[in-house]
Amino acid sequence: MKKVLYLHGFASSPAGRKIAAVRSLLATRGAEVVAPDLNVPSFLDLDFDAMVRVELAESQRQPPAVVVGSSLGALIAIEASQRGVRAPLLLIAPALNFGKRWVENLPAGDPLTFFHHAEARELPIRRRFFESLAAIENHRNPPAVPVVVVMGTRDESVPIALVREVWRRWDASGKLALGSRYIEIAGGDHGLVEHAPLLAENIVDLFSWTPPA
Repeated sequence: MKKVLYLHGFASSPAGRKIAAVRSLLATRGAEVVAPDLNVPSFLDLDFDAMVRVELAESQRQPPAVVVGSSLGALIAIEASQRGVRAPLLLIAPALNFGKRWVENLPAGDPLTFFHHAEARELPIRRRFFESLAAIENHRNPPAVPVVVVMGTRDESVPIALVREVWRRWDASGKLALGSRYIEIAGGDHGLVEHAPLLAENIVDLFSWTPPA
């Protein structure tokens, strides 16, 4: 059975609606979705390196056929790929320059509070999480594996112009792996929950990739 490692986004959890929809669709295709909790070590003390370590450990325990990263999860997927996880990537609304964009607009104080979708309430989180992410620029070069980026044209959280520019640069580099592609969904929002069938089909398409010898 194929394993799909799904990395959820900021202030979310493995119980998200998109994960549930993709899991249900892939189950009929003989694939299992593994979705670790990335609120580590806790939401208050959220730490990017700790999140990446969760993926690295899960990938070693159950080598995935595809890694899916949603929003902030896409940054984790890219980072783990650069650290040796050899699986194609599906990046959904990748939160590129996440830290820089947040730091510029954060209110005063520490800790800050954000609405946590899984908890359905405001929760505190330390400012240093956003400050540490501001230094991460792991999207400068394309991943060494096939990568599919899916973006909605009406994404309310991630600027589509930024993602388009990163993809243009990746494409112009000539270094994108065979099978890589950029998909824009007209009218699509940040969640893209209703587009789960399209996400599942692209995951299945990536199953055919095998690492070069």
